[in-house]
Order: sequence, then structure tokens, then C-alpha cells
Amino acid sequence: MLNPSAGPEDHHHRVEMLVRRWLDERQSLIVQMLGLGEDARSPSESAPVIERVQAFCEVLMDYVSAGYFEVYDELLAEGEAQGRKILAEGQALLQKLQSSLDAIIHFNDLHDDPEDSDVLGGLPHELSQLGLTLEERFQIEDRMIALLHAPAPVVPA
Repeated sequence: MLNPSAGPEDHHHRVEMLVRRWLDERQSLIVQMLGLGEDARSPSESAPVIERVQAFCEVLMDYVSAGYFEVYDELLAEGEAQGRKILAEGQALLQKLQSSLDAIIHFNDLHDDPEDSDVLGGLPHELSQLGLTLEERFQIEDRMIALLHAPAPVVPA
């Protein structure tokens, strides 16, 4: 959690920077996934595809972990400052992320360390399913940000 003794404006600024960095990671994740999808549809050699899948899984898990261990906590802390109703809505959105987390972990378990090339045969379908899952997850995360990350406090002159 960010410095709890910081003033509201300072805390908001740090959360803003955290969210922006995280959303940049999301964009990189999407670009990497799209490139991997192209590789999976027309693989030239299985070994490089396997390496790219493993690298993608690492980025995917880093993104999800950052959400749970950094971003969501900070967003909920901001929601708590806004009141019970906002905080409760934020926590409900967080609960909605569970089903997509299960699908993401399944994808990671399946593809992070594939020991046989048969696993790559299903990669285009798995990436398609993961894309739908991530699209839904991103929408929920965006709602959390919009709900919980209140505008910067105005300091009276």
C-alpha cells in the first residue's frame, strides 16, 4: 500500500501513476497476445513459439499479480475514503474478477511450460478464449478505476 500518511492529493497522484503504469502493462500484454495469436496461426518452428508463449504467460501473470497485490488495494483504499457505498461497489467488482482469474490461471498452467507440442495445437483456440476473458476482465477493471479512483482533491486557496 502506498504511504498512508501522505496527504489526499499526494496519495491520489501516486495512485494515478500506479494505475497508468499498470494500464501501460495491460497495453503491452494485449500487443504481445495479438502477436502470439499470429504466431500460433502460422508457426514456423515450435521451439520459438513455445518460448514466446512462456514469455507471454509471465507477462500475463505479472499483470494479474500487480492488480491483486498493488492496484486493487490502492483503489479500494480510495473507495473507502469516498464512503461505504462506493467501497461496497468496488468490492463487488473485485469479486467479479474471480472467474476470469480461474481462466487465466488455467491458461498459464496449460501453456507456461508445455512439455509436448500437442499443447500448441490448441493455442489459437485457447488464445481466443483468453482474449474474451481478458476483455471482460478489462471492462471490470476499468469500472473499478472509474468508480474508486476519484478525481484529485481540490486544495482550497
